[in-house]
Amino acid sequence: MARKRQPQARRIARSDSAVVIGLGRFGRAVALELVDQETEVLGIDEDPEVVQSLSGSLTHVVRADSTKEEALRQLAVHEFDRAVVAVGSDLEASILTASLLISFGIRDVWAKAISEPHGRILRQLGVHHVVYPEHDMGQRVAHLVRGRMMEYIEFEDDFAMAKTRPPAASVGRPLSDSGIRSRHDVTVVAIKRPGEDFTYATADAVLTERDTIIVAGRTRAVERFSELQ
Repeated sequence: MARKRQPQARRIARSDSAVVIGLGRFGRAVALELVDQETEVLGIDEDPEVVQSLSGSLTHVVRADSTKEEALRQLAVHEFDRAVVAVGSDLEASILTASLLISFGIRDVWAKAISEPHGRILRQLGVHHVVYPEHDMGQRVAHLVRGRMMEYIEFEDDFAMAKTRPPAASVGRPLSDSGIRSRHDVTVVAIKRPGEDFTYATADAVLTERDTIIVAGRTRAVERFSELQ
């Protein structure tokens, strides 16, 4: 069985591909989204029912113990450039799996952390991207609840973007004359008219109350701007 899987895994590893280890809710969502974006995915999980449920949905999905180096090498995981460790509740398995991927020299490793100490250990191992799905989603929803934002993304270094409606004071005036940047320290980067697609914002664009805009700036400035009526 393993001899049949290994060549296919090797073919995947040489193309635009990623390996996702741990196919619970988070790992499954990541893997399926990658497939939707036309990325070939090798999914790995220890639960045979999980593997069976995703058979046909991912490029390749196998049952394996990701804490065993030989098992990962048989699946050619060491040949991938991108890997996601979506194991969360089993801290030992998460840490051992991440450690193996780093030792393989995989260029980009993402790993799910369920707590700050867990994330700190993953970073100390050399994991390139540590994510906190529950915390990040909770933070995002809290921002949406507080203001008039429809979407919110916070980046590193105190920078954020939000999709919102223009405040009344900026309606009917060209962006260059609205004072949005000088008064609120945010920049309108895109505008969506009703029934149209988003377009880049220009200095002479005139906002209407029915427009949707995307603004960017420091996190607190974006939050304050989204709360304006």
